[in-house]
Amino acid sequence: MRRATARKPSANRAPKRKPKLGQNFLVDAGAAHRIVEALGDVSNRTVIEIGPGRGVLTDALARRAKRVIGIELDRVLAAQLRMRYATRGNVEVLESDFVTAEFASMVGRRPGPLHDLRPTQPDTVDIVGNLPYYITSEIVLRILELHPHIERAVVMVQREVADRIASKPGSREYGLLSATTQLFARVEKLFTLPPEAFSPPPQVHSTVIRLTMAPRLGELRVEEEPFIGFLKLAFAQKRKTLANNLRVRYDAAAIRTAFKSAGVRPDVRAEAMSLEKTAAVFRTLATA
Repeated sequence: MRRATARKPSANRAPKRKPKLGQNFLVDAGAAHRIVEALGDVSNRTVIEIGPGRGVLTDALARRAKRVIGIELDRVLAAQLRMRYATRGNVEVLESDFVTAEFASMVGRRPGPLHDLRPTQPDTVDIVGNLPYYITSEIVLRILELHPHIERAVVMVQREVADRIASKPGSREYGLLSATTQLFARVEKLFTLPPEAFSPPPQVHSTVIRLTMAPRLGELRVEEEPFIGFLKLAFAQKRKTLANNLRVRYDAAAIRTAFKSAGVRPDVRAEAMSLEKTAAVFRTLATA
């Protein structure tokens, strides 16, 4: 399990050689155990591990899960992991990018020496991973996009990103990532690790969060793609009011009507809006 970050070199010494892709490997065995425990009982589950790195989590998962699929972008690490788990019939390592790989290509092969290519259709899978800082949002959004196929995800992110994902409407941290995540999942912050839990240590703390898929689309009476597009528009420029952001697409009179119908102030900003209020405005504008 690894994290990719950039580390600032000291001005008083020559910078050390940065690991390929900037990996920061989890070395705290206790933390690895807690992360796997947070998945719950996976004895009959398929678990996709994002960026297994040196296999600290993979070892634990291989003993507990029915099937483990490691998605590793680093070619050398992927090759090493394949050799390491060559005799484990329930572990497969794919050299791929989780963000761009098709779900069917990730889960559609059966592990084993012959790599049976017959497609499999698991009901849902679980996700675990130590997400690279530079692409955290893209990975989280990809997980949410795959929500029909995922039951839960336990991932480690930068502490500030975890705070943002779990933030509530009205707080400074609340934004597009917060709203999108909470549209599809229940968010729990589990525990935070210091830099010393990794090798080499990053310059920030990391927080493990659990996302339990619980889409609210039906409750809010919205369709997925149009509403996601609406959220992107609403949060396009945080310094602007919601009305100003929406004027890019909607008539000013229609916006005023939607705000009045939803009981929203004309000068409200997107970060102050609950998903319920945002959905109410969206529904009215969609029928204007």
